[in-house]
Amino acid sequence: MSIEVLDESGYDLDVNRLAALSRFVMDRMRVHPLAELCIKAVDEQTIASLNEQWMEKEGPTDVLAFPMDELRPGLVNDEPEEGVLGDLVLCPSVAERQGEAAGHGTEAEIELLTVHGILHLLGYDHAEPEEHAEMFGLQDELLAAWRADR
Repeated sequence: MSIEVLDESGYDLDVNRLAALSRFVMDRMRVHPLAELCIKAVDEQTIASLNEQWMEKEGPTDVLAFPMDELRPGLVNDEPEEGVLGDLVLCPSVAERQGEAAGHGTEAEIELLTVHGILHLLGYDHAEPEEHAEMFGLQDELLAAWRADR
C-alpha cells in the first residue's frame, strides 16, 4: 500500500501517525494492499482556492477528497481492486479551530477528517439522512478501533 503524506501547511503535522491511521482505515475497509493514497496538508489560502475551483464554495474548508479510480471497500468474499484511491487535502489550521470548538483538540480532529476523507474516497456520502447515519457510524467505529489499538 502506497500512502504518501505531504505537509505543506506550515503546521507541525505528525505525518507518520497520519500514514499509520490511513493504513489502518484502508486495511479495515479491505482496500487492496497496493492501492495508492496521497494526503496533502495545506494552508488556508490553498484549500480555499481548491474549494472554490472544485466545489464552487468560498473560503477555506477542513478536508477535500478527490477520488481517482473509484475503488470501493472489499467485501468479505470479494477480492478488493488494485488502483489509486485518490487524494485528500487537509487544512490543519481549520482542523485546529474545529477541534477546539468540539472540545477534543487538533490531533483528534485531524484523525476524524482523515477517516472522513478516506470514506468519501471509498464512495460514502452524507447528503441523505440514511447515508449520514451509515457514514458517521462507520467513521466513529473506525476511530474507536484506531484509538483502542494505540
